[in-house]
Amino acid sequence: MAQKFIIQGGKPLIGEIEVGGCKNAATPILAATLLTEKPCIIDNLPLVEDVLRMINILQEMGAEIKWLGSKKIKITNKNINPKRIDQKIVCKMRSSVLLIGPLLARFGEVNIAQPGGCIIGVRPIDVHIDALKKMGAEVSEKDNFYNFKINGKLQGSNIILKEFSVTSTENVLMAAALAEGKTIIKIAATEPHVQDLCIFLKKMGVKIQGIGTHTLKITGQKKLKGANHFLIFDPVEAGTYMIMAAATKGDLKIKNTPTEYLDLVFELFREMRVPVKIINKKTIQILPWQELIFNKVQCLPYPGIPTDLQSVFGVLATQSPGSTLIHDPMYEGRLKYLEELNKMGAEIVICDPHRAIINGPIKLHGAELGTIDLRGGASLILAGILASGKTTIKNIEQIDRGYEKIEEKLKKIGADIKRVNA
Repeated sequence: MAQKFIIQGGKPLIGEIEVGGCKNAATPILAATLLTEKPCIIDNLPLVEDVLRMINILQEMGAEIKWLGSKKIKITNKNINPKRIDQKIVCKMRSSVLLIGPLLARFGEVNIAQPGGCIIGVRPIDVHIDALKKMGAEVSEKDNFYNFKINGKLQGSNIILKEFSVTSTENVLMAAALAEGKTIIKIAATEPHVQDLCIFLKKMGVKIQGIGTHTLKITGQKKLKGANHFLIFDPVEAGTYMIMAAATKGDLKIKNTPTEYLDLVFELFREMRVPVKIINKKTIQILPWQELIFNKVQCLPYPGIPTDLQSVFGVLATQSPGSTLIHDPMYEGRLKYLEELNKMGAEIVICDPHRAIINGPIKLHGAELGTIDLRGGASLILAGILASGKTTIKNIEQIDRGYEKIEEKLKKIGADIKRVNA
């Protein structure tokens, strides 16, 4: 049943909030368990839609899943049948593209529908296809289905990715894990969740050099062992709460913050004159600012400002005096949330699909809004918290894909937000 959020705005966020496991690390690592018949234990799972859907896909193919707690599962992929992929679920989530590498490497063939996900622009899988072809895969497409097939085993190769593609890097990493010989990935993505996947693969027995750099060297193995792994905490979720606190002039402690992955976000907060107190390695505190100076946010691949935080920064910009330039060169659909902010009284000029100028400070007012993508949905929640009056946000299933029970977490720190049936 469709649901929506109803928010009564105007309250700062005060108290403590906890960050959960990283969704973008969970989905590739769950896919990577397909590389072995041996049991794997994955802990700190965020119970969000994309993760639950990936688990469902594995179960449909024959995975034995045993829950060892609310966030911990044991997965045994001994009796897997790739022909039993639930293509309907594949069409709902972009991260299902991550099944290609491990299934192709282990079983020699995979047939998969065009992956779905957020509507944030054109997201073809040609980078994946080109890389896997260099490793010996034959690829064909018909009626929005892709068939990947190899004769024998994948071969290690020198792969130069055409862009800093996170999922392409992850797919090649998993394919290379069982390939013959050495694979070198150049122009590799270095995001925290890519690094976490590398760590998991090393636990399984894969030899990987260059973790955290743009050149990865992978030596394939004939067989991999099972592994136990605790997922990293989510830098994007932590960053979302940091920005929410700043926008509402709140006083918020954020627990389980992976500070090592947020260097440039901290630097931007320093430039904006928003006080950040480091309490310990995993807990920070955002304090109310006296003066907010926010002129520009430029999103770039890691270690740059994540594109996944651009939209919440955009809402923060409505509270800053003067003009703020938002520049997100990565996806041409990332700025659609700004059209919703304009309904709330924001003064925004959308220059092109990648740039916008936001004028502030503006007192937002409640409105009825529609969610287009996951991260844009989080920004609309923040806008509703800031706005005077009532805000209704529809299509919240997009938000549920990446934030676990976000309304319950925000209620505990002062937000007046409730989930109701649409």
